[in-house]
Amino acid sequence: MSKKGKFALGAIFGAIAGVVAGVLAAPKSGKETRAELKAKAEAVKKTATEKAAQATNKAEKIVKKAETEAKKAIKEAKSEVKDLKKRTERAVEGAKKGFKSSK
Repeated sequence: MSKKGKFALGAIFGAIAGVVAGVLAAPKSGKETRAELKAKAEAVKKTATEKAAQATNKAEKIVKKAETEAKKAIKEAKSEVKDLKKRTERAVEGAKKGFKSSK
């Protein structure tokens, strides 16, 4: 996990801990406290779900870009190999002709 990811995860857990501590320390009834905790938990869940979706979307874009770049590199490599093969074949034929003419 990257440093940014670790920081974000730590920030989320820190925020959750702060909210829970704040709600539990507030002078409210148990029913009110539970309702507030539930609302805060749902808000945090929604935010986490949105961030996960954004991360997934970004990862998918990165994967697609990597696939495109890999295909491009493979195509270029095949072209280079084909060219090198042709040059090698011409060099071998030239060497054969040179060898035969020197006899």
